[in-house]
Amino acid sequence: MILDVERVETVTVDSYGTLVDPSAAERVLADRVEEPKPISDLWRSRSLAYTMVGNAIEFYQPFYEMNRDALQYALDVHGVDISTEDRDLILEVYHDLDVFADVREGISRLREGGYPVYVVSNGNPEMLDSMVENAGIGDLIADTISAGEIERFKPVPTIYHHAAERTDTPIDRIVHTAGPAFDVLGAMNAGAQGAWLDRENDPWESFTGREPDTAVTDFHELADELGV
Repeated sequence: MILDVERVETVTVDSYGTLVDPSAAERVLADRVEEPKPISDLWRSRSLAYTMVGNAIEFYQPFYEMNRDALQYALDVHGVDISTEDRDLILEVYHDLDVFADVREGISRLREGGYPVYVVSNGNPEMLDSMVENAGIGDLIADTISAGEIERFKPVPTIYHHAAERTDTPIDRIVHTAGPAFDVLGAMNAGAQGAWLDRENDPWESFTGREPDTAVTDFHELADELGV
């Protein structure tokens, strides 16, 4: 794992699990169901699966709707019958997730070091706007780039090339930072460098035989790697 710092001009970052903590969904579920964890786990995995299947069969709907359908499936599997109103209130948690403690100061260091920081996410624009506002990082993020702009989800190369165009940066001059391994691999496959943000000390998913260009535990470590 060797990050070529000399090539980096722009930093792009994932949103959910990288900037903000989606585990709050389980806490919201706990107010309405007896066993929230299995529902939360299935909801998250199905939500990701739906985006990838959508890519494969050329079906698109905004991520919020993908997430809604995944939640409904998880509730159905576990035999939980709640009102549509309650289900939609659970979904609303994605508009108000807690930001990880290192994000503001870590991204400030990147910005002060001369690296513009962009969010590149599967979330639709409305979700990203509320995420940035509620996280209080609007003054640090150069812009948000949504899969909804091209109606294709990560990890297809198209979204990373679209991000390169939107940031006016050659793709090999971008380092994309994300918690999910598939996102890091997607960016690297498209030609960017990949920084894996491993907050939980998890093993890397090595099924492709490729390693991330660097692995960090928070944004401070990424700033250290970039020398800022």
